[in-house]
Amino acid sequence: MRQNFIGMVVSNAMQKTIKVKVTSQKLHPVVLKNIKTHKNYLAHDEKEVCKLGDVVRIEACRPLSKHKHFAVAEIIRSVKGSATSV
Repeated sequence: MRQNFIGMVVSNAMQKTIKVKVTSQKLHPVVLKNIKTHKNYLAHDEKEVCKLGDVVRIEACRPLSKHKHFAVAEIIRSVKGSATSV
């Protein structure tokens, strides 16, 4: 099974590429509090349909460039202003 992440689009300034912010929570081993962390992934968006603020699911694929190893699998929630659907 391929690696999947759900995150928010934070940049779509590149051609056919988006930056997705994936947040996760981890329990601190000493303080025993939940700590929010995030990581940004570059994902391939072939049709350039993703907008800023969209919630998307990205899926691992073969390396497409030096930093791009994910592709957009689906748009889970679209931003209010956009009328495009996949």
